[in-house]
Amino acid sequence: MARRTPALLRALDILELFTDGRESVSAPEVVEELDLPRTTVHELLHTLVDRQYLSAHPEIPGRYRLGLQLFRLGSAYAEGLDTARTGQQIARELVAACNETSHVAVLDDVSIVYIAKVDSSHAVRMVSTLGGRIPAHCTALGKVLLSALPEHELRARFARTPPEPMTPRSITDLPALLEELARVREAGTAVEICESNPDVCCVAAPVRDRTDQVVAAVSVSVPLHRWSDERRTELEELVAEGARRFSAALGGRART
Repeated sequence: MARRTPALLRALDILELFTDGRESVSAPEVVEELDLPRTTVHELLHTLVDRQYLSAHPEIPGRYRLGLQLFRLGSAYAEGLDTARTGQQIARELVAACNETSHVAVLDDVSIVYIAKVDSSHAVRMVSTLGGRIPAHCTALGKVLLSALPEHELRARFARTPPEPMTPRSITDLPALLEELARVREAGTAVEICESNPDVCCVAAPVRDRTDQVVAAVSVSVPLHRWSDERRTELEELVAEGARRFSAALGGRART
């Protein structure tokens, strides 16, 4: 494994404190939450301010907010994120066809991150947030994304982060999970029945780019009381077709 730079890791840890929605941080908060020496924290904060990754709060002395440089980086990232923009459109089309909630997600190690979502108009629907993360092995989206990885990579990732349950139906045994992923790979779609939420079922399909790599997954989620074998078949066909259109928009070749 390549050597990591401790100072850079600590600076990134400081920036990631803002991912919970907080508006600002102080040096004492950073010292306490990251268990870092006070001198080190002050040096890191001053460096981040100097490079415009943080800025001093204009109204509260001693507190720091995210800086302009992060906005620039985020804007540059968003401009290239055709996957999210296209995914939002595909999700909208799926919801128009079935009136159930649709998500698009990408894989981050052994978790998925939602990058697009369109809600159904039903009063009862899945609660989720853009940017939210949940364990991949408990979701249809995650199963699709994990199934694209070679077995040695799957074993390595889950050796670092063993699969934990979200509901009693979650798959937490690695051999059983590998068998499930093999079925997903063969079928081309994944199904989740109350594995991440005891009241929600889901179907998902993979999205490929012009290099034929799986870069995202698209799904439709259904409350358990609206789920049936017939509904599952309908939604698998719908999601698979949506994934094909999504892949085509990213330059991927058609698959049967």
